[in-house]
Amino acid sequence: MSATLDRLARHHGLTLSYDAPGTEARRPVPPETIRLILEGLGVDPGAATSGPPAPQSMKVPEGAECWLPPSLGAAPGWGIFCQLYELRAARNWGIGDFADLARLARLCGAAGADFLGVNPLHALFTADPGRVSPFSPSSRRFLNPLYIAVDDLPGAEEPPEVPALRETDLVDYPAVAQAKLRALRDIFDRQPFAGQAEEDSFAAFVAEGGEPLQLHARFEALSHRMVADGHGAGWRDWPAALQDPAGSEVAALARTLSTEIRFHLWLQWVARRQLHQAQEAAREAGMRIGLYLDLAVGEAPDGSSTWSGAAATLPGLTIGAPPDMFATHGQNWGLSAPSPTALAAAEFAPFRDMIAAQLAEAGALRIDHVMALWQLFLIPEGKTPAEGTHLRQPFGDLLKALAELSRENEALVIGEDLGFVPKGFRAAMRRANILSYRILYFEQTDRGFVSMDKYPASALACISTHDLPVMQGWWQGIDIALREEHGLVDPETSRQHEAHRQRERAGLLRAFRRGGVLEGDAKAGAEELPHAVLDAAHRFLARTPCLLNGVRLADLAGPAAPTNLPGTVDAYPNWRPRSPILLEDLAAHPPFRRITALMRAERPRPEAHP
Repeated sequence: MSATLDRLARHHGLTLSYDAPGTEARRPVPPETIRLILEGLGVDPGAATSGPPAPQSMKVPEGAECWLPPSLGAAPGWGIFCQLYELRAARNWGIGDFADLARLARLCGAAGADFLGVNPLHALFTADPGRVSPFSPSSRRFLNPLYIAVDDLPGAEEPPEVPALRETDLVDYPAVAQAKLRALRDIFDRQPFAGQAEEDSFAAFVAEGGEPLQLHARFEALSHRMVADGHGAGWRDWPAALQDPAGSEVAALARTLSTEIRFHLWLQWVARRQLHQAQEAAREAGMRIGLYLDLAVGEAPDGSSTWSGAAATLPGLTIGAPPDMFATHGQNWGLSAPSPTALAAAEFAPFRDMIAAQLAEAGALRIDHVMALWQLFLIPEGKTPAEGTHLRQPFGDLLKALAELSRENEALVIGEDLGFVPKGFRAAMRRANILSYRILYFEQTDRGFVSMDKYPASALACISTHDLPVMQGWWQGIDIALREEHGLVDPETSRQHEAHRQRERAGLLRAFRRGGVLEGDAKAGAEELPHAVLDAAHRFLARTPCLLNGVRLADLAGPAAPTNLPGTVDAYPNWRPRSPILLEDLAAHPPFRRITALMRAERPRPEAHP
């Protein structure tokens, strides 16, 4: 690499080399990658150094502290989180919906919980319902209409296929989408509003949403037309003339599709109203926080956000993670890469608007891969992660915008800080009042599981997350078996993982006994997870100094199958398993009653709280 290119790269915050996994050597980043990123930033790779340098420190700007509920310091809280789609109810249409969310919020609030967390609710691709990952959205600013509770709308008629959809153990997204969108369109065509007040509310919603909302609805309508014409749902598969949202052909087709566009505007209005009602139900149930939403780290390269220009992205690059000892080939998440220069030029409006959309109906926001506030690992499209590199982000500006919106909406922020965390980043999170995300399975050293008092106060602690098995599955090693079954590891590595898991089980019991949280006699060799161990895990986390604890609903009511098997797309039914327990029966379900009573006793909610 030339000295000029090296100097430019460092000035603009690019990492130039990495440790090669399994060796002591450093791997240089290909010059082609450096040039591609610099050109995307608007920098001539052959020019002299110019423009403001990338952030060199993690100094938290003055006033960039996120909001925390005042009562948490004296009375740490707890809550429940789930995948919304996994909820099974006697009335829903084969997928959990916003009415289920409101009902679950009331139930959890009555059980003493301070929050109810869910997976990202971002808009996916209604024209291609097989694209199901909530972490690969079309747009993070808008909502997924498949979560609309159709039966809550006046005049709704249940299609004959819905009873069968209720009985499935996996969400059948294409069938659910067909049933829901057809029924919703029927309501829209017959009577979309129950009176003038609702019609006025819709008009105000559309006016407030402005051009971004109009463009999203236009994208959705075009996407359906393109699929009907044999193209893909994503704009990269459309005719060239339709790839430009400001083009004359898009304008002409939009006039033809004006009713369809209005329908998609209406879907967003209905979804937003129902989500708002769920947050109201949570707060009325006594929760100090209410709904806890989840923010994906990026958006699909061919979705609404990138088509409309709202995402301010770097062309030809995707987000991922570098090779390391756990993923020797690295990871490519296939998400579009934000442009720091475009964000700065827009005075960070795209970031602000996207965060504001989450906090409008949330008391807490979990930011997936929160290290993205500092840097992102970018990979040239069509290349391997070994050819990627980190690009520094405008840390101070992003943090200031996030903190301002957090305080304005009185919503706390949790940062998912798993994986490679740069030195000093967690300290910066603490200074900014962003809670760390601590997973029981991962809180280990060479000497075993850490004790309760070693957990930080500025954190949310939980047993596991959506990329990990529930505790019963972890105890039995279902994740290890699935990785081998799907060819993610070889049989010998799998045997090593099995032996290690046996040691982990014994080590976990030792930690529980040292902490005085394990009641009764439990054996590390037990085939099934003993109830006493599940109780001890929740009691252990409840007694840490962490301001918040999260209880995973799947640990109490299923599904037992993993939510997501990282490294697979269609080979495993990611984001599809449903709970076997009806929501109507949850309050009386023994594990739910037992664990919520335990948490209520360990972390009682203060009688009066702001």
